Amino acid sequence: MKWSRAVRHVEELAAKCGELAGLPSSIHPLRAVRLWAVGDILGAPRDLERVTVAVVVDLPVDDVPWLSEPHGAEHWANATRASRNPVRVLWRSAHAPVWNHHVDRPALVWDAADGLVEETVAALADGRGEQVRPPAPGADELRARLSDELAVSLRALRRQTRAYEERRWSPGKLTTVSDGLWRASDGYLDLLDAVDRIG
Repeated sequence: MKWSRAVRHVEELAAKCGELAGLPSSIHPLRAVRLWAVGDILGAPRDLERVTVAVVVDLPVDDVPWLSEPHGAEHWANATRASRNPVRVLWRSAHAPVWNHHVDRPALVWDAADGLVEETVAALADGRGEQVRPPAPGADELRARLSDELAVSLRALRRQTRAYEERRWSPGKLTTVSDGLWRASDGYLDLLDAVDRIG
């Protein structure tokens, strides 16, 4: 997709986050509190396959392990059109730092308190994403962050394994629990690889 369209997807997603925040929680219980631009959209203008964003939700850290989806994520993705656009959503908890080995120096696009961060959107449109990114963490800080995430991810993997085992021979579809187990496994292995890479 063209660069301008990629930036537009981010801006439209931010607007949808704001719209959902204004609706009753009985309709949309899962709400974003912050939206961050991640990855290629922070670089120089070029055609992109997809846009990556980090969506921060006000849930406990253990409810949002790395590469997993919190309860209500599919409904949220449909309501915001993220599921129909070339957008990759990385879910994060508001009770831990948004960044890690993959969410590298993200740029804040929207938050529930102040709305759209116009400076970030303008920088993305001009290919100046580097100017609105925070400084990189030090090596020790990154190691500590990954250690924390790995512990959360391992707890999630154990939880999802138990849930799968409990439902494995029960009647009905296993998709929900098997997808949860797959996501927890994928997140754990990704973090394990990252820890090995940085030593």
